[in-house]
Amino acid sequence: MLARFFRLTPFLLIACGGGGSDSSATGTEGSATQASSGTGIGSTSAATQSGSSGVPTTGGTAGETAVATSTGDTTTGTTTGTTTTTTGTTTATTGAIDPPMSLDDIVDGELELIAGEHAFTEGPAWSAEGHLLYSDIPANTIFRWTEGEGSSAFITPSGNSNGLIFDPMGRLLAAEHGGRRISRRVIGQDAMTVVDQFEGKKLNSPNDLVLRSDGTLYFTDPPYGIQPQDQELAFQGVFRVDPRGQISLVADDFDRPNGIVLSPDETTLYVADTAKEHVRSFAVQAGGEVTGGAVFVDLQSDLQGNPDGMAVDTFGDIYVTGGGGVRVVSPAGVVLGTIMVPQGVTNCTFGDADGMALFFTAPPNVYRMRLKVKGAGSP
Repeated sequence: MLARFFRLTPFLLIACGGGGSDSSATGTEGSATQASSGTGIGSTSAATQSGSSGVPTTGGTAGETAVATSTGDTTTGTTTGTTTTTTGTTTATTGAIDPPMSLDDIVDGELELIAGEHAFTEGPAWSAEGHLLYSDIPANTIFRWTEGEGSSAFITPSGNSNGLIFDPMGRLLAAEHGGRRISRRVIGQDAMTVVDQFEGKKLNSPNDLVLRSDGTLYFTDPPYGIQPQDQELAFQGVFRVDPRGQISLVADDFDRPNGIVLSPDETTLYVADTAKEHVRSFAVQAGGEVTGGAVFVDLQSDLQGNPDGMAVDTFGDIYVTGGGGVRVVSPAGVVLGTIMVPQGVTNCTFGDADGMALFFTAPPNVYRMRLKVKGAGSP
């Protein structure tokens, strides 16, 4: 979704939930996408609050952050609060043992700006080699960020890539707006097409993707990266590509399918519908086939951004961007709270060597926050 740009404030706000509706139903990540390459079929500060609607803010001097914590009982309306002062930007990470019950069990550091001055950042993916890749869609470039070195252009042209993931062999898969395809490349080599058509018609503009451990790929295909007259499919779909490279339709009744993730045990597929402001869940069968598709959680909000990219932690909590930042939703569909971010967040992923940091793309920037939980699939 197209973000509004704000200056980074010296504090981070974390608020619970979000109410109201957002009249901007669509927004477009690919509106700045101009290039369309040909395709061919190839081989396959933290202020935290829970249970209340107000958001406390605190100020502080450099190197010192006031941390206000408020918990509430939504039934009785009673609240208790504490205020502490910490020095530095990141607290020690101990790791969570029990499933998180609130944001206090999740957040372990402050929001850190690690890259900026881009056009439209999206698709963060952590590499096992210890760096972050992310897309700048209109710049037609994939950037690489490394601790201590910063960010630099890594792959250009990128096919106006959006979502990025690595397969178990370390190859990079990309959902390309410009190429209207899912591509795969060995780093340092040219990309090859995994899929670019369904039943003889071009895909719209693949947006996000997730890979099952058996090699099954699921991806979303909204029309953000193309003009209406260029759309060949009569729907905005969610697709499955089996390990043999055969494409099949998962669902064709989405308005704007967007972020897509699997539960840690790979039995549930979650898909965000940006326009409808909710996330749906599908049951994944042993062979990778998908059934169901009921609404898992409604995330209507009057804050900036509708549901977009997502990530999952080892407890099965879903991190859904939009609504002022990143909403954290339990496997039961309960919103534990919102990690507030100054700009509209488009996507997120877990990373760092221990898998206990969440990276956010929030155009024109990229942020990191240390957590007490690990991302699903982290070492």
